[in-house]
Amino acid sequence: MATYENLSVDHGDGVATVTLESTAGRNALTLEMANELVSVATTLGDDPDTRCIVLTHEGTFFGSGADLSQLAGDGSDAPHLRELAGRAHEAIIQFHRAKTPVIGGINGIAAGIGFSLALMPDLVVLGEDATLKFAYPGIGLTGDGGATFFLPRLVGLRTAKEIVLRDEAIAPDEAVEMGLATEVAPAGEFDERLKAVASELAAGPTHALGTATQLLTDSYERGLEGQLAVEADAIAGASKTDDYEIGLEAFFGDGDPEFVGR
Repeated sequence: MATYENLSVDHGDGVATVTLESTAGRNALTLEMANELVSVATTLGDDPDTRCIVLTHEGTFFGSGADLSQLAGDGSDAPHLRELAGRAHEAIIQFHRAKTPVIGGINGIAAGIGFSLALMPDLVVLGEDATLKFAYPGIGLTGDGGATFFLPRLVGLRTAKEIVLRDEAIAPDEAVEMGLATEVAPAGEFDERLKAVASELAAGPTHALGTATQLLTDSYERGLEGQLAVEADAIAGASKTDDYEIGLEAFFGDGDPEFVGR
């Protein structure tokens, strides 16, 4: 695994924890950080030893958006913003295509592209200190990082428009109620709860879980007949894995399956 300046990676018991630690203030996204996210997402997404990816952060910010100190505030910013968004988007695509479940762990402020990154994972665990905010209208911008893709799929079009137009901070319990997050960890138990959820998924049939979540997301792009066709291909493919053999044997036996992730 490469060494990074804007994030760290800890790997143990099948869980790869990616911790965002931008060299810019407030965990702001720089071009260097975006490139590192592409690298780590690509590496972990195809790593057979990685059975669950956790995306979390250090400090009070999960992500505050782009590093605004690199912007001039005039028309000359367009090339930089396009490049920054493009690299961030490649990272999100790679995380999205990972052959393993992805969990977001957020116990701080997620705004701008930090908000977008918070929408991407399959499951999201929030701490009581978490705050989600679209934030782009505050500087006259429109949104990137997949926010306009994930948001209406998670909360519905009407609520997505309200989040964007009103641009209000969203508290943890409200985020769960809307469908933006999975759960809120009790006070003082964020790290333990995030680890428990990751360990639970890492002990599961990785191929089946990763493929099933991709089927769910991609279903929006297909009609029923198309979705049924890819479901048939996916379940046939899953039957060739070791986890299928282990699961079937356990089903007809006495013990619980001990999946190996392949």
